[in-house]
Amino acid sequence: MPQPSAQVTAAEISRIAGVTRATVSNWRRRHDDFPAPSGGTEASPLYDLQAVRDWLASRGHTSAATPSDELRTALRLHARAAGVGTSDLLLLVLAAAGRTADELTAAARLPDADLAARAEHDAAGVADAVPGSDTVRFEAADAEVLRALYACVQEEGGQATLRVLAERELEESAASGAYRTPTALADLLARLIPGHPERVLDPACGSGSLLAAAARRGARELYGQDVLPVQAQRSAVGLMLTAPDAKVTVRAGDSLRADAFPDLLADAVLSNPPYGVRDWGHDELAYDPRWAYGVPARAESELAWTQHALAHLTPGGCAALLLPPATAARASGRRVRAELVRSGALRAVIGLPVGAAVPLHIGLQIWVLQRPEPGGQERRSVLFVDAAHAETEAAGGRAAGPRTRGGSRASALDWHRITAQVLGAWEAFDSDPDAFEGEPGISGAVGVVDLLDDVVDLAPARLVRASRAEVDPDRLSAEVEATRRNLVQAARSLGAAAGYEDWSPAGASARQWRTATASDLTRGGALTLLRTAPEGARGRAEPGDEGSADRPVLTHADIAGGSGPTGDPAELRTDTAPVIAPGDVLVRAAASGGGPMARVAGEAEAGALLGPHLHLFRPDQARLDPWFLAGFLGAEDNIAGASTGSTVLTVTPGRLRVPLLPLEEQRRYGEAFRRVHELLAEARRATRLAEETVTLLSGGLTGGQLLPSRE
Repeated sequence: MPQPSAQVTAAEISRIAGVTRATVSNWRRRHDDFPAPSGGTEASPLYDLQAVRDWLASRGHTSAATPSDELRTALRLHARAAGVGTSDLLLLVLAAAGRTADELTAAARLPDADLAARAEHDAAGVADAVPGSDTVRFEAADAEVLRALYACVQEEGGQATLRVLAERELEESAASGAYRTPTALADLLARLIPGHPERVLDPACGSGSLLAAAARRGARELYGQDVLPVQAQRSAVGLMLTAPDAKVTVRAGDSLRADAFPDLLADAVLSNPPYGVRDWGHDELAYDPRWAYGVPARAESELAWTQHALAHLTPGGCAALLLPPATAARASGRRVRAELVRSGALRAVIGLPVGAAVPLHIGLQIWVLQRPEPGGQERRSVLFVDAAHAETEAAGGRAAGPRTRGGSRASALDWHRITAQVLGAWEAFDSDPDAFEGEPGISGAVGVVDLLDDVVDLAPARLVRASRAEVDPDRLSAEVEATRRNLVQAARSLGAAAGYEDWSPAGASARQWRTATASDLTRGGALTLLRTAPEGARGRAEPGDEGSADRPVLTHADIAGGSGPTGDPAELRTDTAPVIAPGDVLVRAAASGGGPMARVAGEAEAGALLGPHLHLFRPDQARLDPWFLAGFLGAEDNIAGASTGSTVLTVTPGRLRVPLLPLEEQRRYGEAFRRVHELLAEARRATRLAEETVTLLSGGLTGGQLLPSRE
């Protein structure tokens, strides 16, 4: 029986063909042989995907989609009735990632039946490594999916391929709450564990990002469990790709109800457990020995996960959990919180900025716990850090840029600053809690006795706010005056930047021009497009040099926040990062959060390594002006037209369009864009200093360190 084709919208057709949506509308009106709608409504028609692809091929339109997009398309076109399952494809990713580019190319060229046999043999060879794997079966009808998978592994790496497969399975299973912990946050949690633990557990491992962070810190035994089988399988495969030398053991199942590792004592536990789950097993687990600090209430699933983590630690071992802020203050959890504090098991509570991780609308917290050692030292205080307040003060105008459609502040957070501040406070406190002084309004150690009141409220913002009263009045007055002077100078610079008037109306209507895509300019030699290859990817990146370990890394957040390179080369995890040169145009790969999308590299960026999630456009400056290029590449409409996705727009760099203008005219536009960039930079600086001045003045007046004038 012939397999039904998937259906696509006009917007998806534009993505496949690499044209605008208006072009697709023109095709529909002007070409009688354009495929007729096969579904949907009159206002939002759907088209048969295979018919669309055949029509495009007959007119010489090659696909502009990335390999991951091609894999998504192949999976949609390939009906589930054909028999190929996600678990089989996950196994094939693991096998394919171990092949060379030539081997993958040769396999993709095999006849359909031979390709299926080859893929089946390769996947079966690694089946024992993935939980819940059955006998692998591929057929000739699966060849299109298999070729797309091999191409995705070859071009974008195993991890990108895993994400596509997991997306598909999660969509079809209607699973909810499956979100990846951002890499920067995962690394922060891993670095909060003292020393270098060898054996690490994540009882709600999801895609395995926290265990991968532990592996980057030297862990060699990785244990994970997740209630969703597809996440457990994805985690197992992903960890084997990320940490091939580690022992990886991942199981599917509910960790609270059916612990897959009941006898495991780990050196560390890292976890981002599910939040707000009432049906976590309260009744059947009422007498469970894990509840050493009290039986969690039905509404306190997070405190159940907290005690589960402590039960799996060796004495003295540490855990870092990402939890919602309500865990620190709900009345139903007061007794358990009190026991965690009284026993010394709770070492620190760290408040994160809004947007640090899903759910993006609340500020999550990190709880650092340590299993007490028999006869160990008494813990007399708990560390509290309000990184949310610190980020607000430091960011100032950083988020003042226009928000992109569906964007959040997550990607615009200054993770370098947040990580340095949190780790600085934690390491100082952990080394000598009694001598720790903290930073007023940001961090402080609170005595156990002071915490054990009627509510046991452990909210960091409340507890560190009291420390602001300890600031010396003379010191604060001097700081306010210095900041105010900087603000006055910044206001003068902003006024000068705003004096740019070298522009005029275009006339009765907006100017129109011919454009070319970045892919066209690359083929013509006017432009070179580079990126930092993801882990396991092959090709399309420029090798780094021998001194790359000493070079800073320009990150996605640096572009959004307007800072210089702040990334750590040790965390880049690739030796194929391009070195940035003056005149390079840098474009963010994801249009989320505030801030500009593009920047021209100057002396501050020259010599730095290109971080992940950035595209580097290197123009032939005899043909393309860098500032002209940056201005048009980063335009909001251009980004929207070259992006896919809904919550976060992922930019396809080759689809960005650039007007075709003479070089002299490009330079006039380039100078205008440079002045606009200068205006934005000065506005952000002035906004940041104004925010700092207001915060210092308000805090000083309300805290009693400053007095209003008598006049």
